[in-house]
Amino acid sequence: MPTVQPASDRALDHVAASASGPPLDRSLRVTLNFHPDRYQHGIPLIARLVEQGRYLSQFATGTSNGGLTAYEGGDRWRWEHRIFGGAYDRAAPDQRPVYGALNFRGRGVGAAQRFGSAHLRLTEATLERTTFCFPDSTFEPTDFGVAEHLSLIELAAAADHDQLDDYIEAQVHGGVRLDRDVEACVLDPCFRGTEIEHAARRLPCRVEWHGGFVLSVEELLRHSDYRGPEIVDLGATIAVDGRLDPVIIGAAVRSGAHDPQAIKKVWHCVARFGTRADS
Repeated sequence: MPTVQPASDRALDHVAASASGPPLDRSLRVTLNFHPDRYQHGIPLIARLVEQGRYLSQFATGTSNGGLTAYEGGDRWRWEHRIFGGAYDRAAPDQRPVYGALNFRGRGVGAAQRFGSAHLRLTEATLERTTFCFPDSTFEPTDFGVAEHLSLIELAAAADHDQLDDYIEAQVHGGVRLDRDVEACVLDPCFRGTEIEHAARRLPCRVEWHGGFVLSVEELLRHSDYRGPEIVDLGATIAVDGRLDPVIIGAAVRSGAHDPQAIKKVWHCVARFGTRADS
């Protein structure tokens, strides 16, 4: 019987056929941003990563820091059907690609901080099985790339996008194993000495720290037009000692006292205006 090509290989071949441009700079890295202290199945996500030993897509986890449309007929399913030529239509949830971003700007906080204060920095080897698009897949992009042919950096660099939308989306095929595919787990310093750091130390990769997200209420009040006055009011309400950081945002999420979508928009303000200049 003929050998059936894996879905991941078919997806990569399908995108490569329409990619153009020069090879990707091999010093660049894909990062997977996430909130390490969000709970999944009763434990922080970082501890869940320790248990699983791999990073899974929202098709497998049922959770997302963006829109949750990973089900048959949903927006994510339809987008993957289109861009990957139907390669994953019959694939098991844990065989589908995971999403991150190409850190072409070299940000210490990762390429797409809107999706979380922490990130996994992937190895160079994973670039060979990664596809790319610009802008984000939710905008139905028509420009794609692979490591051998990538013209997206010029497009992204020239785009007039908000900082939280200023990334090249990456789809990593063939799985992301923590012991094989990750160079480091990079955390916000507000998690030093917490259960999040203790869990991260159990991962089979290095733990590193970026410059940190901190936003004062005073600064937040200057940006009521960013996500709306009601979001600024909520941020001021949940702030501790006149400031917001990832630990404070996570505590507000776990309290259950606020609309999770509203808290997510507070995080957007912190991610946008609370990043240190060297991050």
